[in-house]
Amino acid sequence: MKIYIASSWKNSHAVEMLTDILRGKGYEIISFVEKAVADEGRTEIKFDFVQWINSPDGHDKFLYDINGTTRSDLVVYIGPAGTDAWAEVGAAFGAGVPVYGLWAKGEPAGLMRKMVRWFFDHRDLVKAINDYRVMLRGEVKG
Repeated sequence: MKIYIASSWKNSHAVEMLTDILRGKGYEIISFVEKAVADEGRTEIKFDFVQWINSPDGHDKFLYDINGTTRSDLVVYIGPAGTDAWAEVGAAFGAGVPVYGLWAKGEPAGLMRKMVRWFFDHRDLVKAINDYRVMLRGEVKG
C-alpha cells in the first residue's frame, strides 16, 4: 500500500519518524522530505524561492508531490502545516484518495478540515492505517 505524507518542513522529524514506523510495517512511503534531502542534502540551503518554484527543480518537486498525493492509496497529513500541505490534502480528496490526519494544537484548518479523518495519537493513526490496508485487501480480521 502506497502512502504519501503531507506536512510542513517544520514537522520534518515527525514525517521521518512516521515514515520509519510505516515502512517497518511494510508500507511504501512517498516522502517529500526524502526527495528534497536526496536532491539538495540536509543543510540549510539559501535560495530565491520564487526563482526555484519556476525552475526545472521546482517543477520536478511539484510533480513528485502532486503525483504522490493523487496516486497513493492514502494520504497522511501531519499538522499543523501551511498552504502547500493543505493544497495536497485538497488534491488527494478531489482525486478520491482518503486522507488521515494527525491533529496538533495550532491547526489552522477551518471548514476544509472535513476532508480529513482526524486522529489525536500516532498509535491510533497507525492502527487505522493497518485496518485500512486490511479492508483494501479484503482480508478478514481475526
